[in-house]
Amino acid sequence: MSELSKYQVQVFGASVDPVELNKQFVEKNKYNFVLLSDPEKSYAKALGVLNPERGFANRWTFIIDKEGIVREIDKKVTPANHGKDLATKLEALGIPKK
Repeated sequence: MSELSKYQVQVFGASVDPVELNKQFVEKNKYNFVLLSDPEKSYAKALGVLNPERGFANRWTFIIDKEGIVREIDKKVTPANHGKDLATKLEALGIPKK
């Protein structure tokens, strides 16, 4: 998040886990962004991220600009490097810094 905090962005996560599990996960990992719950998996299905064989959502990142236009979808998220990778993409897309 330190890399992303330099940009004019809002960060949200989404999970197909129940709210209570997501709350525990956020607290355990000390996340400072909202983690949305989609236990019915309707949002995940609509975005095309639901892996029907496994029953959970693929780890993808959608970069959506201020006008609501999807500028990029990263389908190859590597959690350990994702903040830096995402900051590089934001820079390349011309997303303004604070």
